[in-house]
Amino acid sequence: MTALKEYQRLEASGLWRPTPDAQRTEVIVSIGDATLVISDMQERPLTHWSLAAVERANPGKRPAIYHPDGDPGETLELADDEKDMIAAIEKLCTAIERRRPHPGRLRLFIFLAVLAVVAAGAVFWLPQAVRRHAVTVVPQVKRAEIGAALFRHIQQETGPPCSTPEGRAALDNLARRIPGPRGPGHLEVMRDGVDGTVDLPGSTILIGRPLVESYDEPDVVAGYLVAERLRARQTDPLAQLLEASSVWASFRLLTTGEMDEGTLKAYANTLLTRPDMPLDTETLLEGFTSWSVRATPYAYARDKTGETTVGLIEADPFAAEAPPALLSDSDWLRLQAICGG
Repeated sequence: MTALKEYQRLEASGLWRPTPDAQRTEVIVSIGDATLVISDMQERPLTHWSLAAVERANPGKRPAIYHPDGDPGETLELADDEKDMIAAIEKLCTAIERRRPHPGRLRLFIFLAVLAVVAAGAVFWLPQAVRRHAVTVVPQVKRAEIGAALFRHIQQETGPPCSTPEGRAALDNLARRIPGPRGPGHLEVMRDGVDGTVDLPGSTILIGRPLVESYDEPDVVAGYLVAERLRARQTDPLAQLLEASSVWASFRLLTTGEMDEGTLKAYANTLLTRPDMPLDTETLLEGFTSWSVRATPYAYARDKTGETTVGLIEADPFAAEAPPALLSDSDWLRLQAICGG
């Protein structure tokens, strides 16, 4: 199914260029539920663009040229004869734009809220109230934009993520196997700078390379993903960002829908050095049961002796029977090879 109900399947041919210096490649473009999928002529996925982040580089002109938000160097060109695909993309972009927050209305709301708070004398209550309200009203599209901006700043410290078409497909399969509350989200394997996992607003989780390369089975990385899903359930990643920022960052997000780059850069550095929020054994066991993942491999990965994670080992919900497979053997081998290990 596609994101548009009138189409069961919609495909077109186009010219894709991953970087400004690369040659354009003939590709097949298709619309999924939430992504624009770009595949080679053998229908092997090359990349996925979030529909919420697709931008038109030359509005009203032909051939139509698109790029992901924040990365104008990667382009997709659709010829004049691909009218159905161009019309579908434009329709989706228009619909997404209509759902974005309207700054004028938000400014009025904040003005009235401030007056009410001042009148009530609740000066010390205001900062937390603004942050909580921002977390409540910011839509998933904006969360994804904030997560993408953080990811760009993180890459300045870690370098780009590991990426091959086969590895990308395996990561997408793993994301579907351990989805978040709003869907599978997006997974990236980082060469350096990430030891475990890092959760970004918009359901993107960064995975440290050792979790993929150092273990014979995907159970360990799956366990780390379960833990991140549970942390996000307890404390929203956007709430963590706003809590670490000034109250004015929350005000700006509410009134303009934007966050300044300085705030994002500072928080990106914090994410790479911040220790994981601890989770109690009962919560972890509920998560492993819910996502059908063995707890023992994760427990030994956290503590080789098993002394501090004995509760997970002894109460592993799948100690006696194997859960549904996380990945096929071929997918796991492709994932292990994603960084050239």
